[in-house]
Amino acid sequence: MKIQIVFLAFVVCSAFGQEPRVFTTEDFDLLGQVKSCLVITDYGKEAFEFDRKGLLTKVTTIYSDTDYDISYYKYSRGLLKEKRLENYREDSLDRQTSLAHVYSIDTLLNKVVKESVYSYQREFLDQFQYKYDTTGNLIAVIRTTNEGIDDTQITYDTLRGEITKTINVNGITEHSLRTAEKEVKGQLLRVELEKKYLKGEPYKATESFKDTLGRTLREINFDYDEEKSGFAKSGEVSYIYEEQGFLKTKIQKTNNSEKKQEYIYQFDGHEPSNWIKMIITPDNQYTTRRITYYKDDPPETDGEG
Repeated sequence: MKIQIVFLAFVVCSAFGQEPRVFTTEDFDLLGQVKSCLVITDYGKEAFEFDRKGLLTKVTTIYSDTDYDISYYKYSRGLLKEKRLENYREDSLDRQTSLAHVYSIDTLLNKVVKESVYSYQREFLDQFQYKYDTTGNLIAVIRTTNEGIDDTQITYDTLRGEITKTINVNGITEHSLRTAEKEVKGQLLRVELEKKYLKGEPYKATESFKDTLGRTLREINFDYDEEKSGFAKSGEVSYIYEEQGFLKTKIQKTNNSEKKQEYIYQFDGHEPSNWIKMIITPDNQYTTRRITYYKDDPPETDGEG
């Protein structure tokens, strides 16, 4: 299950910005020719709209009847060309905080994507250059603002079948990800060890075990122990899935506690079927999805949940 609940962070908080990415219905656990999906929880609403190819075109995050944010996504030949983030307060567009992201792609030699960010007051804010190698791996991000330049370099090292991706911002390591494939109890798993650094010093790590479908089966969390000059386990999370591939059980363990959550779904009558209500026990958190489909993919369904 890729997205368990609403309110995605489309502007990913990282040192080097968010690499331009195209979102589709698949990223939201949506099957078939979905036209729109309104997600309702006990703490808010978010509406997603898609084109007939399944590309995300609009996101509306609703805080109240008069306060909401709208994100628009425009494409050219399947590539992201423009993203607009409009913030409305008291039903009026806030031009000071609304942003336009414009993308251009140069493929003359190795691929380079340029992202320019402007306010709705036509002020230049940021520019990112994403550089790729011949195999399509992101290798550098150059951020230019009115205050200066940030240089992010991304390296890939391979040793005994393990690939380590390291991110350095202005010469300081901020993140690393080591990936390998291992057979565990007769099952081929993708093992990822992610380390986070603060001012170049390690402080957290997570080891994840994923199956061939990309589902996370287990996560082990670590905190850095300065006295021992190494990582110490702080807890782990296990995930169990039901027959259709949706998350069924989540078990969180720390040194002092254990928490178990069960996920219960209600599905619509569409073929292929999508879930329209998810309840998480014992907290009784709920998520309801109202899904509409393109008419040429019968039957059209509006799941009320």
